[in-house]
Amino acid sequence: MDTPTYEPAPEPDRTPRPSPIVDTPATPAACAEDYAAASDVRAALDKQRRAA
Repeated sequence: MDTPTYEPAPEPDRTPRPSPIVDTPATPAACAEDYAAASDVRAALDKQRRAA
């Protein structure tokens, strides 16, 4: 009887990569842009909270 051989899966690439979120400084202008762009998200969250 032959013994089956086991081939392990290759290791995933875990090389650290630069993060644009961490590398970009937070500025008042950037924060204002993010806040303005997320108005629909805040509205949806408010709607969900009122429904709960």
